[in-house]
Amino acid sequence: MNKRERAAELLKRLPVIYPDAHCELVYTSPLELLVATILSAQCTDKRVNMVTPALFRRCPSASDYATISQDEMEELIHSTGFYRNKSKNIRAMGAALLERHSGEVPSTLESLAALPGVGRKTANVVLGNAFSKNEGIVVDTHVSRLSQRLGLTKFTDPIRIEQDLIKLFPRPFWTDFSHCLIFHGRRRCPARKPDCAHCELNDICPSAKL
Repeated sequence: MNKRERAAELLKRLPVIYPDAHCELVYTSPLELLVATILSAQCTDKRVNMVTPALFRRCPSASDYATISQDEMEELIHSTGFYRNKSKNIRAMGAALLERHSGEVPSTLESLAALPGVGRKTANVVLGNAFSKNEGIVVDTHVSRLSQRLGLTKFTDPIRIEQDLIKLFPRPFWTDFSHCLIFHGRRRCPARKPDCAHCELNDICPSAKL
């Protein structure tokens, strides 16, 4: 089975295996999702979801993020790790939203990726989930690992991985594809001990250890 044949099979199987695959960050607006995604760097979604309720109550608008003190922000997000840099970026992001976008989260890849603390991956998360726009494929650690294990790419760089995946899957499936791989990575194919014996994809996975 070549790369394209494997991708076609994944396109059929993954939505059946994970029909409820979705973004596991809890949010009610594009701004909340943007902030939660920034916080999720080097942190679990579970931990982020424990921190964000208090943060979102304290900062319901871009203006609040722009004006909150560094010390208070650090205290609110401390447990997510790298809290000093995340605090600095989120506060700068709030200021940039006020200056460039009237306090609203933009819905284009270029504008989102230009915000402080926001790269292509974060922009793709917000576009795909908050705006239902498939502008790219989110390549987090799970998508990166599984794309390589499944033989969909030979690269380790997220940008190169995304370029390979975009060529293999139809645009309407891009956001859901990321969700499915992330679900699979968390539930069946973790980094250290993949459960190949019970994996629903082991017959098409070149890395399966049966």
